Amino acid sequence: MPVAIHATEKALFRVFSNDFAFSIPAYQRPYAWTKDQASDLLTDLLSFLGDGSDAVTDANPYFLGSIVLIKSEDASKADVVDGQQRLTTLTILLAVLRCLSSQNNASKITKYIYQEGDEFEGTDDCYRLKLRERDEDFFRHYIQDENKLDELLKLDTSQLTDSQRNIQINARYFLDRLSQLSEQERSHFIHYLMTCCFLVVVSTPDLDSAYRIFSILNARGLDLSLSDFLKSEVIGAIEKSQQDKYTRIWETEEEDLGRETFQELFAHIRMIDRKAKPSETALNEFRKHILPKTNKEPQKFINDLLKPYSDALEIIKKANYYSDKDTKIVNYFLRWLNQIDNVDWIPPAILYFSKNSHAPDKLKPFFTELERLAAGLMILRADINDRIRRYGKLLTAIEGDIDLYAFESPLQLTPEEISRIIKTLDGDLYLIKRIRQYVLLRLDSALSQGEATYDYPVITVEHVLPQNPSKGSIWLEWFPNDEERIQYVHRIGNLALLSRKKNAEAQNYDFDKKKKKYFVSNTSIVPFVLTTKVLQQSEWTPAVIEQRQEDCLQSLRKIWRL
Repeated sequence: MPVAIHATEKALFRVFSNDFAFSIPAYQRPYAWTKDQASDLLTDLLSFLGDGSDAVTDANPYFLGSIVLIKSEDASKADVVDGQQRLTTLTILLAVLRCLSSQNNASKITKYIYQEGDEFEGTDDCYRLKLRERDEDFFRHYIQDENKLDELLKLDTSQLTDSQRNIQINARYFLDRLSQLSEQERSHFIHYLMTCCFLVVVSTPDLDSAYRIFSILNARGLDLSLSDFLKSEVIGAIEKSQQDKYTRIWETEEEDLGRETFQELFAHIRMIDRKAKPSETALNEFRKHILPKTNKEPQKFINDLLKPYSDALEIIKKANYYSDKDTKIVNYFLRWLNQIDNVDWIPPAILYFSKNSHAPDKLKPFFTELERLAAGLMILRADINDRIRRYGKLLTAIEGDIDLYAFESPLQLTPEEISRIIKTLDGDLYLIKRIRQYVLLRLDSALSQGEATYDYPVITVEHVLPQNPSKGSIWLEWFPNDEERIQYVHRIGNLALLSRKKNAEAQNYDFDKKKKKYFVSNTSIVPFVLTTKVLQQSEWTPAVIEQRQEDCLQSLRKIWRL
């Protein structure tokens, strides 16, 4: 008998209703959305809503994508196969809106978070979303229960799991952003969120069919894309006698970049032109703002934008620039830029490279400074809005041929940013997972005078002084005071690099044994200068860490001119 599959578009007030009791199965990964994704969501929602001067019913609806559920038609229980990140983030958003609302509005929002049982309807009290068992109690207490957000924000980040930390960070972001709105604006936003934002809910009663649906929705990758629509419009507008020529150019660029990177190219073209986050669909922005500039000569889109920007992106991504001068140093910085944890630096890189591809004397200082800026913003954990604003200003400066090396240039870090970067680097770097490896590898490369390569399948960051030294170990003789030891353990001066996975048992070895059995590879060749310097020490005392901390910090300040 065929399995029934249902797919229905639902406004959020119908999603967070008695029709569904969402549960995240144990096999799902933890909650992983970071501030970047939370920022993307909220910024898009507020952008689509507009300034609030119009009625909510006149605002553009917002499509949140699809969720896939294992759910019987006659029951509310729904296991989430795909969509837990959105459902969890939306619940956090609702909890923050409730916290900021008047008592009357707060009680109305609670019904989207918590279902009150009704004995006459045969329903029980329950939370509308139940996370995986490990995070269920945490989420219920700090997010779904009322008046607990203050407690959540006061929790020590270092004591939380990654998913709990993401919940805390995203809640704080939503709270900071939405606090800037008036009560009336927030009420307007809640109305829009619940009635004009839609999910396609796909449900089926068994796991096998749910998994097949999930795979189709997420893995096929052959659906029509933005580039396919634009290809049709641009080439269709070119004289028929020239269409074959420009079709070949278009398809050659797509083949050279690969389909995924070619799709990415159009996001970069849009950013170069608009210099801001999207305010509507990318296709509409191209139709309204970018294509009209070449309408009389549609081939100019290919000649002046697609081809040179595609060529630049290929060189940037592969770090394979070639010239008779400064090739090595330009590619050196391109390789480091490609390790940055976002791609927002790429549009300025494309624009500058396409304008100066035959001027290596200009490329060397630009990419040196761009890596400094991108690394600085990453270390500061600048959110996507801050990055887009900064790189938008940089794009304007590049187009205007403004002096990029002047003190006030958007390419240059400000004194306040430099101060904050130094403070971060001098703090508990190990706890900032997204930046610690980049910083240490960048430091290691400088110490090796750029000669080191890092093409190891695994690179990990390791403490020298263990986080939890064993009783009776030499560590407790060198660091008898727990509070003092904690001040040292996560800082750069106490960190080293390994080219293999960590060994939980070996991490607590005494110093001599750790050097011999843990910090030396099977070939007895240590691939990292940072680790070699550890092996040169006969003891690992507070004074050694302090000196190493100072040396490392000074090296980093020299690398990035801090």
